[in-house]
Amino acid sequence: MSTATKTSSIEAVRPKDHREGSRNADGSARSPWSSVLARVVLVAMSLLFLVPIYWMVISALKGNSELGAFPPTWFPQWLDWSNFGKAVNAMPFFTFFRNTLVITVCVTLFSMVSNLVIAYGFACIEWRGRDRLFYVVLATLFIPFPVTLIPMFDLYARLGWINTFLPLIVPSLFGSAFYVFLLRQFLLQIPKDLLDAARMDGATEWRILWRIVFPQARAALVTVGIFAAVGAWNDFLGPLIYLQDQNVQTLSIGLQVFRLNNSQDFQFNQLMAASVLIILPLVVLFFVFQRTFIKGVQIGSFK
Repeated sequence: MSTATKTSSIEAVRPKDHREGSRNADGSARSPWSSVLARVVLVAMSLLFLVPIYWMVISALKGNSELGAFPPTWFPQWLDWSNFGKAVNAMPFFTFFRNTLVITVCVTLFSMVSNLVIAYGFACIEWRGRDRLFYVVLATLFIPFPVTLIPMFDLYARLGWINTFLPLIVPSLFGSAFYVFLLRQFLLQIPKDLLDAARMDGATEWRILWRIVFPQARAALVTVGIFAAVGAWNDFLGPLIYLQDQNVQTLSIGLQVFRLNNSQDFQFNQLMAASVLIILPLVVLFFVFQRTFIKGVQIGSFK
């Protein structure tokens, strides 16, 4: 073997120098400081969102004397867990929790089913005027909610739905423009040959939807479900308008009930404790479906 051949073989198997770093899409060398700067920015942004949550949690664990101390303490000297019990007893917490859970579960399930069916029609079935009608659906995103507030309230009042969960649940059966758009963009990645082959085998559109499309779109459906669950759980204006009886009100209204019941002797730490209890299910929901949620919002994640 010649010297030139040996040299080329050594160069082929020699690992690249780590100092070369990664390269950009155009082939230019990427500075190692760019990745460091990106991480610093991400950490700073994370702290920007985490500090209010941390302050809410430690305020819920502080006693009355420490809560009004100046300068404020960043960690309680002693943890007052009784604030959570007092917050629960200060309002019909479990009634509000049950009502919120029923509404959230129904809205989440109905949103996942209805929006998948609508998105399938816009993405996987060819019909005249499909794209134009889809643009009309997207245009409804720009309609302000106050414009439809009075007509919808009048409609629900005529139907006798005031003080029931129906005004908050039934609209989820008719889809949402944003959820339809999200699922449609995901379903457009399905190979048309796969769907055409199923149709040639005699499969109906419903069977194709539930046997082929649904298993592949689970990540996007989980994303829609999380968005719908968070929206229904945190909804304040809807329950405030339609749920006038305290027996059917939700947790978002419960915080206002807590403030009214304690207006003479307002306890800020108990209010923070109630807030922690309200957002805790959403935090658990996100961490359970975190990977699926991230996969669902990524473009090109269809397999």
